[in-house]
Amino acid sequence: MDGRDELARRFEERRGQLRAVAHRMLGSVDEAEDAVQEAWLRLSRTGGDGIDNLAGWLTTVVSRICLDMLRSRSSRREQPYGDEQPVAGEGNTPEDAAVLGDSVGLALLVVLDRLGPAERVAFVLHDLFGVPFDRIAQVVDRSQPTAKKLASRARQKVRGTPAVPGTDLDGHRQVVEAFLAAARGGDLGGLLDVLAPDVVRRADPAALPPGVARELRGARAVAEGTVTLRERSRFAAVALVDGDVGVVVAPRGRLLFALRVTVEGGRITAYDVVADPARLDRLDLGVLGLPKLSPLSGTP
Repeated sequence: MDGRDELARRFEERRGQLRAVAHRMLGSVDEAEDAVQEAWLRLSRTGGDGIDNLAGWLTTVVSRICLDMLRSRSSRREQPYGDEQPVAGEGNTPEDAAVLGDSVGLALLVVLDRLGPAERVAFVLHDLFGVPFDRIAQVVDRSQPTAKKLASRARQKVRGTPAVPGTDLDGHRQVVEAFLAAARGGDLGGLLDVLAPDVVRRADPAALPPGVARELRGARAVAEGTVTLRERSRFAAVALVDGDVGVVVAPRGRLLFALRVTVEGGRITAYDVVADPARLDRLDLGVLGLPKLSPLSGTP
């Protein structure tokens, strides 16, 4: 095996990790793969000469590539996710499917899109992959204290606004998760179990097919309407919405709707489907429980 083949082998050993980092930063499977491939091209041009820590070098290079892509995206004000993005559970690889299919992962992608490029890179590297701040500072070309501030500011945004004191977030989450499970299964009885008898569902016109009423009242009407639109629940994830447990609906990783849910006495008494872009922008979104830290091997 010659030197280039050995370098390629060592790179392939780390491809999965690099793809995971790039996907969290970019929110797009295809763009993540492009970033990883560009890192390989840069590595192959160097021949690996003078690189003592290949894993750390690759992480830094992929991160800088992603940062440039995020900045370019922001300057063009383009949508973060293209139509080529696979839907939840339909990734190009098992790793992609796991990221997109996981509820926390899907909600996190939606919230990360609201961060500035440097904030997003600093948060992903430190809070999700345990990269130290001295290396992050090199990636974002800032001082180490500034890198810490970027990650801290991003962390606050990702967590969202704290709930009103006394709010039973765990209890509300159980109710909303039960609602989503019943919606995904088209389980009318399960929906009736979690909906209050006098529940009200309101929705922006953009969230509804033509001819569907903007407001539904009563558990039976709301449950039947939910079953009719149950395909959307495939792309839904529990999230913090304006300080309480709600839902984001993000097919192909792109936020389309958010549900502001009111839970009282262990049942949903009302929910508002927000689809108007201006209203979506004003919502304070957060993630309920961050994914466990996945330290990168070979990164000091």
